[in-house]
Amino acid sequence: MIGYVECEFLIYNAHSLKEKRAVLQRTLTRLKQKRNVSVAEINYQDVWQRTKIAIVTVASSKQTAEHEIEKALSFLDSFPEWERTSTSYEWL
Repeated sequence: MIGYVECEFLIYNAHSLKEKRAVLQRTLTRLKQKRNVSVAEINYQDVWQRTKIAIVTVASSKQTAEHEIEKALSFLDSFPEWERTSTSYEWL
């Protein structure tokens, strides 16, 4: 089972692309280290305070994939630098 999630985030205190990328690099690197997922920024690369990321995991069952995705989203939500505005799931 493949779990795929797209999430949009607002980064309130980013006043430049450099600040935005610092937040992204720090959070996405930590996520990759802690959870069994792949993650990448997929949209809004040239916008200061907005980003869209994709998270993907592969597991033997849908329940396991859902658990891993939810843990990854909870981890991302724990960072005060940003706020998740939308989330869409897809299961393959």
